[in-house]
Amino acid sequence: MPSQRYNSLYETYTWNVPEHFNFGVDVVDYWARAADGPALIWENEAGINATYSFSDISRLTNQLGNALRAAGIGKGDRVIVLMPRISAWQIGMVALFKIGAVPIPCIEMLTASDLAFRVRDSGARGVLCRAAQVPKFDGSLDGVVARFAIGGAPGWLDFEAEIASASAELTPAQVAAEDPAAMYYTSGSTGYPKGVLHSARGLYAWRNSAKYWLDLAPGDRIWCTADTGWSKAGTSILIGPWSQGACVLSYDGPYAPAERLRLLAKHRITVYCAAATELFKVLNEPIDSYDLSALRRTVSAGEAVNPVIGARWEQATGMQIAEAYGQTETLMVVLNIPGEPIRYGSMGLPAPGCEVDILDETGARCADGVEGVIALRAPNPQLMLGYWQNPARSQACYIDGPEGAKWFLTGDRASRDADGYFWFAGRDDDLIKSSGYRIGPMEVENVLLNHPAVQECAVVGVPDAERGEVVKAFVVLREGFDGSDRLIAELQTHAKAKTAAYKYPRAIEFIAEMPLTPTGKIRRKDLRTRG
Repeated sequence: MPSQRYNSLYETYTWNVPEHFNFGVDVVDYWARAADGPALIWENEAGINATYSFSDISRLTNQLGNALRAAGIGKGDRVIVLMPRISAWQIGMVALFKIGAVPIPCIEMLTASDLAFRVRDSGARGVLCRAAQVPKFDGSLDGVVARFAIGGAPGWLDFEAEIASASAELTPAQVAAEDPAAMYYTSGSTGYPKGVLHSARGLYAWRNSAKYWLDLAPGDRIWCTADTGWSKAGTSILIGPWSQGACVLSYDGPYAPAERLRLLAKHRITVYCAAATELFKVLNEPIDSYDLSALRRTVSAGEAVNPVIGARWEQATGMQIAEAYGQTETLMVVLNIPGEPIRYGSMGLPAPGCEVDILDETGARCADGVEGVIALRAPNPQLMLGYWQNPARSQACYIDGPEGAKWFLTGDRASRDADGYFWFAGRDDDLIKSSGYRIGPMEVENVLLNHPAVQECAVVGVPDAERGEVVKAFVVLREGFDGSDRLIAELQTHAKAKTAAYKYPRAIEFIAEMPLTPTGKIRRKDLRTRG
């Protein structure tokens, strides 16, 4: 049962969104002046490390902001930021915020074709990346006027040299609450990835989950292990933590459970944010041999936490795992708030400032215990401005619902119990979530269909004890090809070469024909059942 404290907070919460909001100025520069302290601790696999204060970040982002302007980037321009977990990512993002440009964070696992689509679709005017990634942009830089490479590359500006030579005095852009501020490409069940455009008010609203879910304040050190290309990085690596004056750890190295524990202990991390898959693997290490006395909160999002994992984590560390639910389009809207009872398997309670409900296909409110679609009442500062250059698709997400209001339909299904806790059930679409990654079936299908052996294919997510789900492809072969282990390996290699490696089908099954509905659509449900 939620406490009276939660009920009072939820009922009286007000957003107080300012008329103008520039994250770089109103957050980073504010902390640099008001209470300067550590903002970023960076370390890589080789043990090289560095610590940056808010004043360091303030100065460096002013310098990069001036360099970006000199290269032709202005307010509203979209800029690809293709970087791993390095300090240049935070510096690049904040510099773009300061001059009113719109960063598009991307992960380095993306292929040349993935990036070409994003550059073309967004009309990007700039690219920030490491020199090793420059070849991926060959042939796709039409209209890109600003090209910054860490380490330098022919025809590109040297990222560090440009910062070093630029003035530290910057006149920032005035950014209205409704101005575009950031864009994330997210996978869908059909077609290409879609750009989710957030406003400056969205960046302001990120502080909500940082306060009421992550429970951050100045003096805290948070480590979120998400990759930089996901909106989760905004929640727990950059926008959320710095809005609360907290310090973040960024580790550029491969995943190793023992290394996670070593770094948690070494850097005295107070809040640890990780996908359930990661926590599951960490539990297999001798946790009690590491000094985790600074750790006071563990949170997880992106995939459901199995109650067994939750119980084992609590036994090993003495703390529960606090889940939360959100989407790229909505940010985090259902939280497990500190001090409220945690029910393992539940996403938690509606976040303060977010009216969340379960609706049926007509827009009517579902009764307690009845499954429906998770919906967020609009308007809400956390909601995206819309899908990039697709107003029809944006409007299709809304429905007339309770109290005569417009409600945003997430497409995810859940139920609500009598105490108001939300319980995730599944998805209306066929999006696959594997180890925290979001994978659209069509992206993988498009790649497989380019192989000469493939006549038809359908991709679904199937349950996996370690990853939550894995990508499985059902393939109908062309005449003259025989299904074999060798062909499976060839198709997997083909997929890895054409799109990001995390999307490749870990399982492939050859079938004689696709199960179809009367209207000719693939019965993905039948394929998932067949598993």
